[in-house]
Amino acid sequence: MSQIIIGLTGPNASGKGEVKKYLEKKCQAVSFKFSDILRDILQRLYVTINRENLQDLSTDLRKRFGNDVLAKTIAQDAINSSEKTIVIDGVRRLDDIKYLLPLNNFKLVSVDADAHLRYERLKLRNENEGDENKTLEQFMLEEKKEAEQEIPKVMAAAHFQLDNNQDLSSLHKQIDLILDSLIKN
Repeated sequence: MSQIIIGLTGPNASGKGEVKKYLEKKCQAVSFKFSDILRDILQRLYVTINRENLQDLSTDLRKRFGNDVLAKTIAQDAINSSEKTIVIDGVRRLDDIKYLLPLNNFKLVSVDADAHLRYERLKLRNENEGDENKTLEQFMLEEKKEAEQEIPKVMAAAHFQLDNNQDLSSLHKQIDLILDSLIKN
């Protein structure tokens, strides 16, 4: 099997992280996440890592260094990797896929779930400071921010779609079908 690069796109708390974890375990995949670059910077600056700061930093970096600055970095990370399976988590802009689509064996996978379910998952996972206290209204407002606006367009460009409205077993079965398809090609 040649190298497979799987990009994950979808709204906040849709299950991209669960897909990434499953691929890491099942395929010994290495993963790169767009927001890890931002988290590294915020951590180094001793700034609170929350959704607002991540979104604002992403916007600021893109304004200063170009909309493709994070995509170029992630694409280069993938090129430099010798792993057989690579997962790129958090593809959210059309400029992101512009650098990823030319990579050999790159496939974009969208992950989606109902907004109310995603909100409940966000509170449970508590990935960013303050998530556990967030209201549904705050969650929905965050989805209207600049950093989130192109996600539906990127999802529409996906090679595969995952529906994460059920349990993990259902999600894993869908991932296995995608893997089978990729291995056959």
